Amino acid sequence: MDKPMAEDFNAARLPVITPDMSDEDMEKMMASACDASNMLKALSHEGRLMILCHLVTGEKSVTELEELLSARQAAVSQQLARLRLEGLVKPRREGKTIYYSLTDDRPRRILETIYELFCSVDGAGKGRDTQT
Repeated sequence: MDKPMAEDFNAARLPVITPDMSDEDMEKMMASACDASNMLKALSHEGRLMILCHLVTGEKSVTELEELLSARQAAVSQQLARLRLEGLVKPRREGKTIYYSLTDDRPRRILETIYELFCSVDGAGKGRDTQT
């Protein structure tokens, strides 16, 4: 397979690291890499990933999430706390009920890519070892 060219990466809006990059640009890139790494760690748990999948369709109460996930309240709350820590979800209290929603568009955009790569009919199984 041919090696990708720098122009190919630029077309996809990905940065190209070069030896002549300024220290400031490299520091910005490292800070962004750290932010991205923390978000990906938050997404790396199937329970948290499923919570985000449910929240893409709209706000849900903790009780609704428990039922949708067939999980205990303590487990759901623990995963929501991690997602909240990473700034991916936000709570809203109404009486005794706490509702959660996505804070912005980032989780939905990432989930669309994950869905395309792992869940859609065209992408199902790609990236996984299907030989067992």
